[in-house]
Amino acid sequence: MVVSVLEEMRIKDLGVIDDAVVELSTGFTAVTGETGAGKTMVVTSLGLLLGGRADAALVRAGASGALVEGRLRLPPDAPAALRAAEAGAELEDDVLLISRTVSAEGRSRAHVGGRSAPAGLLAELGDGLVAVHGQNDQQGMLRPARQREALDRYAGEPVTLALREWATTYRRVRDVTATLDELTERARERTQEADLLRFGLAEIAGVEPLPGEDAELTAEAGRLGHADSLATAATTAHGALAGDPADPEGIDAATLVAGAHRALEAARSHDPALAALADRLAEVGILLSDVAGDLAGYADDLDADPLRLAAVEERRALLTGLTRKYGEDIDAVLAWSEEAQNRLAELDGDDDRIEELTALRAELRGRLSDLARTLTAARTEAATRFGDAVTAELAGLAMPHARVGIALRRTELAAEAEGLDLDGVHVAYGPHGTDEAELLLAPHPGSQPRPVAKGASGGELSRVMLAIEVVFAGAAPVPTYLFDEVDAGVGGKAAVEVGRRLARLAQNAQVVVVTHLPQVAAFADRHLVVEKTHDGSVTRSGVQDVRGEARVRELSRMLAGQEDSDLARAHAEELLATAAELGARPGGGG
Repeated sequence: MVVSVLEEMRIKDLGVIDDAVVELSTGFTAVTGETGAGKTMVVTSLGLLLGGRADAALVRAGASGALVEGRLRLPPDAPAALRAAEAGAELEDDVLLISRTVSAEGRSRAHVGGRSAPAGLLAELGDGLVAVHGQNDQQGMLRPARQREALDRYAGEPVTLALREWATTYRRVRDVTATLDELTERARERTQEADLLRFGLAEIAGVEPLPGEDAELTAEAGRLGHADSLATAATTAHGALAGDPADPEGIDAATLVAGAHRALEAARSHDPALAALADRLAEVGILLSDVAGDLAGYADDLDADPLRLAAVEERRALLTGLTRKYGEDIDAVLAWSEEAQNRLAELDGDDDRIEELTALRAELRGRLSDLARTLTAARTEAATRFGDAVTAELAGLAMPHARVGIALRRTELAAEAEGLDLDGVHVAYGPHGTDEAELLLAPHPGSQPRPVAKGASGGELSRVMLAIEVVFAGAAPVPTYLFDEVDAGVGGKAAVEVGRRLARLAQNAQVVVVTHLPQVAAFADRHLVVEKTHDGSVTRSGVQDVRGEARVRELSRMLAGQEDSDLARAHAEELLATAAELGARPGGGG
């Protein structure tokens, strides 16, 4: 199974380091070396890879820029792998390459999986991969969000089950609230729209238009307005076709066609073609007779009533008033009326929906209040157990009087703000409940608990964070832990205890420790030594993986400053044996 691990870092022109490669592995890796050799550059380099602030002062004197490259092995389904792929990065054989450059002018560039990326993406990737604890750089557990998340995992099922139900209910509250806000904000617009629709519908209902009525009235108005000219035209045409009674001598079309037909009829028996023409003339005569009859009827029916014309024009004016506002013709006006009625029904229904959603939100918020109390109770119990466990760890780390705990707080809000009512107080809430978690430390008897970052000195802070990480390791692990000077201010038996706890933490994670204490380094599965050349720089060959006799020599140097001292060598071998006896991982410490 692929596990997340930082396999290698290349450091070039950073601080005293010219060009060096730090090869890492799973388990516990100790990094040692003479003071000023560049051990802490390991922490600084990793900070840059995790999106830390770039500083031109980090660039090696005389160099144009510094470079840090890292090789991360990630499971394909790891959040960091998915986020990198989302950003367009490529993983090859589950390996992600990341890099950061810093110019001598302080400009910075980052690359992830072969693609240029903002430094913020590096910070996102490192957020759940590496926890860094150093004298000047504390990440991971000092972030309030991770403190709460770790406490929830430490609490186990009582919080997990309640938090799952909380998340579902919280999302429903957000959705209902968003819909309510939209409906409420548009209330005035909806009222104005409904009033306009009602006005239009009332105006149309008052006129009572019929489908196609405007076209029919237009045609009738045309006939009534030109009744005299229409009558003259019909009468004249009738006379031309059927004859004018006032002019008996006049010749009309019907008479002429009848004469032509008689002439052809007399000779039709002699030629079929002529017979066909005679038949066609007969049809023309019939058609002329029909048209003449229709013209006579048209003239007789033509109404020149001015009262009817006035009534038609008045009706047309009413219909025109509707078509100016609601459609290009009466059919379009009637279609608008139907749509307006449907829309008005929707608008009127919004008021009912607001009432329903308001009641639903109140019900859901009541459920959230109950779940908030459940979460707080479970977290409070877990926080007590956590505080006792960390305090017990600190007793073995030369801090016998220190006490650590997690304080749970709620943010009180004004009554009109969006919040939950709990025990008579209106409080803020979010995706994870109403509780804010904060790590507190009381380093001495009688001292007031303060936030861990403010209540401990640099050396104490590293030991406190080590104790916390050990306690939380099974509940909220990260793949890699890096400690710088975690052993500051301790020695003797306390230093052995630091080493033992780091070894325990390394049973489930990759642990890298920059240390000056042989008691700590003796517990490591892998021991790297940073050595400077005669010109004061650290080159590629300046980071050595020491084993066997070479490791005994390095521990002897750390113990007495004398690599070849028989007494120091004996003490170093004793330390390695003690580390193995006290619980180093199988095969470790040798």
